[in-house]
Amino acid sequence: MERLPTHPGERPHESDASPGPARTAPPTPPPPATAAVDARGIVTEWSEGARQLLGYPPSEVVGQPAARLLADDAGTAGAAALRDAAGRERWSGTVALRHRDGRRLRRELLAHRRTADGPVTEWLVVSAVTGTPERQTPGGQTPAGTPEGEAAGGGTSGSGQLGEWAFRQAPCVMAVFDADLRLVRANAGMEQVLSRTEDQMRGLRLPEIVPHPVSDETEAKMRRVLEGGGPQQLRAGAGPAGTGANDGWSTSLVPLEDPTGHVRAVCLAAHQRLQEHLARQRMLLLSEASARIGTTADSGRTAQELADIAVPGLADFAAVDLLDAPRHGGAPSPAAPARPLAATRTAVRSVLDDGPTASAAGTAGTAGTAGTKTLYPALSPVARCLAQGHGALYDAADPDLLRWVRQDPGAARLLGSTTHSVMVVPMRAHGATLGVALFGRHRHAEPFEADDLWLAEELTAKAAVSIHTARRDSREHTSTMTLQRSLLPQTLPDQGALDIATRYLPAGTRAGVGGDWFDVIPLSGARVALVVGDVVGHGIRASATMGRLRTAVRTLADVDLPPDELLTHLDDLVLHLSADESGTDGADESAGGIGTTCLYAVYDPVSRRCALARAGHPPPAAVTPDGAVRFLDVPAGPPLGLGGLPFETFETELPEGSLLALYTDGLLAARDHDIDEALDKMFAALARPAKTLDTVCDRVLTAMLTHRPDDDIALLVARTRALHADRVAAWDLASDPAVVARARKHATEQLTAWGLDDAAFITELTVSELVTNAIRYGRPPIQLRLIHEDSTLTCEVFDSSSTAPHMRRARTFDEGGRGLLLVGQLARRWGTRHALTGKTVWAEQSLSPG
Repeated sequence: MERLPTHPGERPHESDASPGPARTAPPTPPPPATAAVDARGIVTEWSEGARQLLGYPPSEVVGQPAARLLADDAGTAGAAALRDAAGRERWSGTVALRHRDGRRLRRELLAHRRTADGPVTEWLVVSAVTGTPERQTPGGQTPAGTPEGEAAGGGTSGSGQLGEWAFRQAPCVMAVFDADLRLVRANAGMEQVLSRTEDQMRGLRLPEIVPHPVSDETEAKMRRVLEGGGPQQLRAGAGPAGTGANDGWSTSLVPLEDPTGHVRAVCLAAHQRLQEHLARQRMLLLSEASARIGTTADSGRTAQELADIAVPGLADFAAVDLLDAPRHGGAPSPAAPARPLAATRTAVRSVLDDGPTASAAGTAGTAGTAGTKTLYPALSPVARCLAQGHGALYDAADPDLLRWVRQDPGAARLLGSTTHSVMVVPMRAHGATLGVALFGRHRHAEPFEADDLWLAEELTAKAAVSIHTARRDSREHTSTMTLQRSLLPQTLPDQGALDIATRYLPAGTRAGVGGDWFDVIPLSGARVALVVGDVVGHGIRASATMGRLRTAVRTLADVDLPPDELLTHLDDLVLHLSADESGTDGADESAGGIGTTCLYAVYDPVSRRCALARAGHPPPAAVTPDGAVRFLDVPAGPPLGLGGLPFETFETELPEGSLLALYTDGLLAARDHDIDEALDKMFAALARPAKTLDTVCDRVLTAMLTHRPDDDIALLVARTRALHADRVAAWDLASDPAVVARARKHATEQLTAWGLDDAAFITELTVSELVTNAIRYGRPPIQLRLIHEDSTLTCEVFDSSSTAPHMRRARTFDEGGRGLLLVGQLARRWGTRHALTGKTVWAEQSLSPG
């Protein structure tokens, strides 16, 4: 028989290479016996090798309990073997089997857990072929006269023994497969990597030793080598039986030729590129962490992302604890704190959380439960690392770690009995210590090393920066929301011209709250001003700018400016704010309000007319009492802050009971539909009859929004009322001092008709003073008008002069100057409003509930 060379460099003996009549062809080795057994212990597959081994045809075995194949006196051992295999991916051992003819056979079995189609799990059982087949007699013994060294694959010469030693002790993985691709030789490296001895693997194909696609690929390339394809290379290697493939290997397949050049076997040699592989894996993990850590503003989610990225790529378990009170300060102290540290277990992850080993493994080595409170002793490794500000490595025999485990039952539960290597890494960002991350290994055989600690610190730093930023943004968001809501109207003013309902929704994005606002401002003559605006930008600066502009609008509205003039003054204010902020940091974010949009509308319930002007703002929608919806054709002025361009006022008459809808553009900026679809939804929601305006607001928002808005939304819906002729009285007066008495009489008679006799005294004084001033200082025509609202009586006197009266303090001997002072004391408020020609001086007084 021809002996295979022990390694590629060894040449066969001449006597082995020369043919002779004494040599006989080696017998064909029997195929390996394989079978499959499901989780119930039922045989599902039966190979030809199994039939030859035990004599049972498939029809007598498939579908029957596998226990029937065990020898009678091996039932207890077989049951123990099944219990030993529970929860594991592979199993091996010697089992006594019963041949079909009654003979008792002891065979070494190798079993792999595998998953068939669907959730069913079964075992693939392989009976290894012991001994080299062509050197075995039918009794399985080595033939007499075969030299012991030659039977072992070596030689009797010194050089042959050295070759055998070189093969067995080579610093790489080496194995020889024969022409049938069955293993005939394996060195110590191969045995260590595959966790099997050479005798246990001899006669088996590589896919039978390690069932995995990499094994199938390797065998296919070995077959190519046998067919003359030359040496082959692979970038992976087969891992320990049952664990699949290991990356980081370089595998070479070399043909073994006889002296005639015929390929008789294949030599497999694998070299592990461990350090290069680990460095590449660390860089890949760090790159992956950049995309996976800090995806949201949720601190708990970020902590869990850190644990998820670390397991199983770096550690077998990870726990992230955030301090209940983050510590701020400069350089860390070298000494551990004197008091225990309180923290909250925020995230956990373990390799035992998934897979079939989770239930069997129990709680050993798991990271505990998220949400629990943790108290670290003052001298524990965690407290020490937090004080020192850098991470540390510990092995299972470290005195500090052992003392911590003895003192703290939580640490014992966290680390378990199988953890052999631990890393503790503080979470620090911008001078603040936020918490600590713990990493452990119990499944990885290699302990943590310095490069692993570096990687853990990098990952933890990314999470810490994200958590710190999220907390800072959360504080800023809360402050901005508080400022924003404090600057918006807390209650709607008491007025009788409009029924009003409002809504404000802050943006749901990380950009923060914007500067949207609305306002309702009572004006003289029972009129009401409605304002909706949108300041560019987000955050505190936008909210502060909004507060400035809202105050300016209220101030200008008190002067009773027409809408177009009010927007012109507001435009000038924005230009001044922009100039003031041009040298400040971050001025480009809001530019003092440049680009702000605003809509200003004034409704008069007496004339039922509405005057509007807009600066870059969406037009308002109007709904008539019959349900017709339309946009009011308000000329589109430029946004505020551009300067030099005029604004125009648009006037329209609104029937009593009409709806006005004012809003900011965030309502129409929906991500899941276009602008036309958004307008259709808004019109449909406004047109539906509703008992209250709050219902209208809710319908509009429900129809328009399917998610948290990307921009702030301010919505104001108003229903018009009207003051009919029985609530308004007017008289034209001549420019004659004698008419003052007649004016007082008209007013007194009208108050009697309204049932307001209690207000007659103050009204007579007010009418007398305002009419006298109009006759003395104004120009005809002169008109007196009284407006009766529910709780307010307004007295107005119009004349065609543009000169406005001014209150002054009268001296002791002055004959005039006391009238307006008296009006100011008796009226709730008074003022002057100008028209294109002339002015109106007015005074309001509150009516008693009676």
